[in-house]
Amino acid sequence: MRRVFGILTFLALPVLGGTSLAAQEATVAETAPADATEPGAVAAPALPIVDSADVTLDDFLWVKRPIVVFADAAADPRFVEQMRFLESDIEELLLRDVVVMTDTDRKSGSALRKKLRPRGFMLALIDKDGEVKLRKPAPWTVREITRSIDKWPTRQQEIREQLGKE
Repeated sequence: MRRVFGILTFLALPVLGGTSLAAQEATVAETAPADATEPGAVAAPALPIVDSADVTLDDFLWVKRPIVVFADAAADPRFVEQMRFLESDIEELLLRDVVVMTDTDRKSGSALRKKLRPRGFMLALIDKDGEVKLRKPAPWTVREITRSIDKWPTRQQEIREQLGKE
């Protein structure tokens, strides 16, 4: 439920006006329910995970870097392992403006399946410009994913801009 709230909030926030995406994400993280084990604690940020049937790649153009995870079934061990990898270091993925799109119904005929044409499990890394940068037939760790993203020209530009602001 929290993921759905986070995604809906993320998609609705741009219409609110001049707030930066980083500030918007911080607001979403701050308003998330706190963990019941620690009084007054703010819950850790959740990784935005959406079903590919609910959104399109165009929804994230120049805003987020989609990581698309395909499998023929949600029980596919490679899919389960990939999702576990992605949940292991959420902060690093959020730092790089990542959103995870999943598609575990090979018979869905979704627009994303038609465009990327996976065969069984596939991991696709897509940049903010909508270009598919990498396709992998096996799960990748967050470290491997972030190292790849950090080499992309758009990410390099973001890093230079961040260094210039400090």
